[in-house]
Amino acid sequence: MTTPTQTPVPTPASVTDVPAVVEETARLVTEHYVFPEVGERLAALLRRRLTEGVYDTTTAEELGARVTEDLQSENGDLHLRLKYHPEPVPPEQGEAALAAMRRRFDASLGGVPRVELLAGGTALLELAPLLFPLAWAAEPLSAALTLVSRADRLILDLRGNRGGDPETVAFVCSYLLDERTHLNTQYARVGERYDQFWSLPYVPGARFGGTKPVSVLTSGNTFSAAEELSYDLQQLGRATIVGETTRGGAHPREGWTVHPHLEATIPVGRSVNPVSGTNWEGTGVRPDVPCPADTALECALRLASGA
Repeated sequence: MTTPTQTPVPTPASVTDVPAVVEETARLVTEHYVFPEVGERLAALLRRRLTEGVYDTTTAEELGARVTEDLQSENGDLHLRLKYHPEPVPPEQGEAALAAMRRRFDASLGGVPRVELLAGGTALLELAPLLFPLAWAAEPLSAALTLVSRADRLILDLRGNRGGDPETVAFVCSYLLDERTHLNTQYARVGERYDQFWSLPYVPGARFGGTKPVSVLTSGNTFSAAEELSYDLQQLGRATIVGETTRGGAHPREGWTVHPHLEATIPVGRSVNPVSGTNWEGTGVRPDVPCPADTALECALRLASGA
């Protein structure tokens, strides 16, 4: 008789030098946060809380949670975090997020888990869990968007989308517009640079076009680049947003590994919509047709049928 093999219980990642992690996070916030004065205040808060013993823990996950709570205490910026990663992350800037993102890309059909033709010539296209980097996602997105181009109307489901790449936002918008259109501008603190994002003059495959009806489904979990996609289309009058107010994160961020399991994610800029002159930070994207997220598809279908 053989003894069943027991799966070992993973040991929580530990932190041997909490002051070094907190100090490096404070330095990065001071140097890179989009609002310099806020960054300086938050860095001072982290250092004070360190001396008060608030961060006395040996667990990386717990340290990340405590520091994140303090980082978000002033203005509620949900992109500003000391993010815990269960798997060890690379030391290079930005590589922590990319490594985790690649695993999700491979497990989600490239971020297009659902394409379906519904009754009445309506196509449903779900983009989740992220709008992945365009170098990865262009092929699956192009295939899906070309497939739905023949439909009479489109429902774009972003209820489970947590963000991603602004270039991918522009790529998706390009299939839903007829002319090259200014979508968003991002201001970067370093160099005080303004980067504009426009829809593309050419797309691989066929466009859905700029005249047939589009509805976008949102939830309270729709975040970041998925919010930008919703907001851009709403401000252009191109889509009707159906569902819940989104989470409210409009600041592009970068990530720095400060521990093998901890990444300081810091907003380095802000979005400026060319129509509204502002963005959805802190407020979220407000739906044109409010309804619970779990009934948003039914609401959109009723809207499409004129009921």
